[in-house]
Amino acid sequence: MEEKSLFSVTTTDIAAMGIGSALYAALNVVFNIFYIPLAQLVTLRPSVVIPMFFGFVFGPWVGFVTGFVGNTISDAISWGGFWWTWDVGNGLLGLVCGLAPIFFAIKDEELGSNKSLVISIIFAVLSAAVGMGFASYMDLALGYGVYTFEQATTWLFLPAFVTDAVFGAVLLPVFLKAYASAMAGRARAG
Repeated sequence: MEEKSLFSVTTTDIAAMGIGSALYAALNVVFNIFYIPLAQLVTLRPSVVIPMFFGFVFGPWVGFVTGFVGNTISDAISWGGFWWTWDVGNGLLGLVCGLAPIFFAIKDEELGSNKSLVISIIFAVLSAAVGMGFASYMDLALGYGVYTFEQATTWLFLPAFVTDAVFGAVLLPVFLKAYASAMAGRARAG
């Protein structure tokens, strides 16, 4: 198998970007109805695992595009517009997870290994912190609905970070293990 690179995008990656973006958008629309009480338009979205998974498996650019485009589409459908700070933040969910296999030299055949699964949990939490931190505090910097650090933290960052980190840390290893098993079965059958 070819080693993942930070600077390459293949035709498979482009196909994955399209599939991941569509899947993320569709699932977000479904979950956008589950608001977190006392948060400012933050919803429970187990679907955050989609850009994390696509990033981890196909690389950081696939993860970024999946999160960014998928969130942009779901925002347009659910809310009638888009919020670029949150779209970039969702892209960062996938980009950060996509860096893990590069930094730790995880090959495709190792995606279901214990090492990969532990690293995926750590990077799911890290990506939630980076992505939701970017969105929340950029909203503060630009005056988009929050005007104090405390508001940005309590109304936006904490609810979004905690739920995204939990969903990512629980679901990403499950998705990776299932994907690795499917690929191993496919290799045996082929």
